Amino acid sequence: MTVRHWIGAEGREIGPRFYASRNPTLPDEIIAEVPEGGAEAVQAAASAASLAKEGWAGSTGAERGAVLYAWAAVIESEKETWANLMVEEVGKPIGEARGEVARCVAILRYYANEAVRPSGQVIPALAPGAVQYAVQRPIGVVGLVTPWNFPFAIPLWKAAPALALGNTVVWKPSEEAAACAELLATSSRKAGLPAGVFNAVFGGSETGKALAAEGSIGAVSFTGSAAAGKSVAIACAGRNAKFQTEMGGKNVGIVLPDASMERAAALVAAGAMRFAGQKCTATSRVVVVRSARDAFLKALRPALEALPSGDPKMGSVAIGPVINMVAHQRLGAVVSSIGEEAWWKGETPPGYGVPPVVVVGLDPGDALAQEELFGPILAVLSAEDADDAVRIANAVDYGLSAALYTSSVSEAVRLAPRIEAGLVRVNGDTTGVDPHSPFGGLKGSSSGTREQGTVARDFFTDWQTVQIAG
Repeated sequence: MTVRHWIGAEGREIGPRFYASRNPTLPDEIIAEVPEGGAEAVQAAASAASLAKEGWAGSTGAERGAVLYAWAAVIESEKETWANLMVEEVGKPIGEARGEVARCVAILRYYANEAVRPSGQVIPALAPGAVQYAVQRPIGVVGLVTPWNFPFAIPLWKAAPALALGNTVVWKPSEEAAACAELLATSSRKAGLPAGVFNAVFGGSETGKALAAEGSIGAVSFTGSAAAGKSVAIACAGRNAKFQTEMGGKNVGIVLPDASMERAAALVAAGAMRFAGQKCTATSRVVVVRSARDAFLKALRPALEALPSGDPKMGSVAIGPVINMVAHQRLGAVVSSIGEEAWWKGETPPGYGVPPVVVVGLDPGDALAQEELFGPILAVLSAEDADDAVRIANAVDYGLSAALYTSSVSEAVRLAPRIEAGLVRVNGDTTGVDPHSPFGGLKGSSSGTREQGTVARDFFTDWQTVQIAG
């Protein structure tokens, strides 16, 4: 199939075919031919969104919420189709794919309610007899740039609040998840979104750059690599547009001696290896207090063995292939460089499969303990005590998510504020976040803004103060 841009509630053919989105489990199988829409597609979508913005912003919150509820119903009625396409195009294990579709439904229903949440302030005026208030009003047209690893959930956790608050959307999905993106875009028509309110343009870096530079787009929300995120930030800052960037992490688990080793090992293994470690919140490092090291490693091996590698369409499989040949070659080179130093090495999944690997005894400054790998590779580090563990955990450029394993409430309360991460989970894994909770990172992981929850309102609106004289 050849995907078409979704502009003004209809498919549009703009730009030459330039990329084949392949099934990572069966790389010879092409799922979609993807055009490079470039500036032409972005301008057409931005024009459609601009024409639609006044009518959409002028609708009531209840009306917008009803459309989001309807969109959730559409997705729920087609959930197996959506999950199976995710397995085929991005290699997500079927169990996780079904979970992502369910999350999409929850996101849309949550923001349908947010559309009618009270907001604003009444402010005493200095002028006698005057009434003064401040309201949050929609920006107008917003741009979204999203990755392939959560092809439905990430676009919706950006689009749902934007739409609920009265904005129209121009979305550039990853070319690696183009078939999923077209399914999401066309489903908006079934839900009753008016023409031009939700638009999708396909392509690679050329299209992404055009979106960030488009003058009629008032804000851009981005999730992806650090290099691309910085380019988006520079382009938006240059034209004084709002931006938020989520750019990955080097996420850590911290294991204290009083933790349940079995529970910690199971959660670390799952956080590191499921979906081949291809999550921005995946556990990439675990720092274990030295006195607990042997017990933790004893529990870790069976926890890893309980996560089978294989074809992601099989319900028992937790670790499938990585997304494409580039990732396969890059991560394969890393695994080869580890070689006999691997403490544990699992089975290689089919297609673009990379064997999951655990390395023990690295120095915290080693590249494997510092750089985001985005693959099934876990580094186990040692610390002298809890304070040393936090110091090691913080000694990276990223600060997205962290997990702390302990049975002590006092230690959890003492240490959590010192961990440099936007999300800290005590006795949970590093992956995932509730749709109604703020999400985002510190340091090199984020521009500092937050997504999801009620705080999404702050990014997708502007404040306006009104004073009415008596």
